[in-house]
Amino acid sequence: MPEVKLPGPEHPITIAYNSKRVRVEFGGHVIADTRRALMLVEAGYKPVQYLPREDVDMSFLSRTDRSTHCPYKGEASYFTIVRDGEFAENAVWTYEDPYPAMAQIKDRLAFYPNKVTVREIDLGDAEGAVREAILHTDDGSGSSQREHWPATAKNPDVG
Repeated sequence: MPEVKLPGPEHPITIAYNSKRVRVEFGGHVIADTRRALMLVEAGYKPVQYLPREDVDMSFLSRTDRSTHCPYKGEASYFTIVRDGEFAENAVWTYEDPYPAMAQIKDRLAFYPNKVTVREIDLGDAEGAVREAILHTDDGSGSSQREHWPATAKNPDVG
């Protein structure tokens, strides 16, 4: 059985709701867009955004045979992104059955930032708010340029 380690002072891991909108692009196409990302900060590593599968266009992801083990999180499974004849091999990972201390990231997806573009959009800044408002207005065709946002959004259970 693989060793299970718990986060602590020698290897801290924090998971928190990201108040910013997170968008993932590959080959100039948006493949994920969420306001429900969780940001995981682990020891000395760069923060990682974990996105709900519902907010990722799974039709462009293909599961691979790759798997890795993290003593703090468990077994990770991987996906390759395929879009417009281009692909990014094993660019996405997920913990489908993480260790109990990391249960918040269960079934969420994370992306390697060297294989995709991950953008955080601060909806509190005027430029970001205007850009988002423009994208949701009528472009002259009689419909919004984007899918409509849901009336209400649930915050993830980060308790």
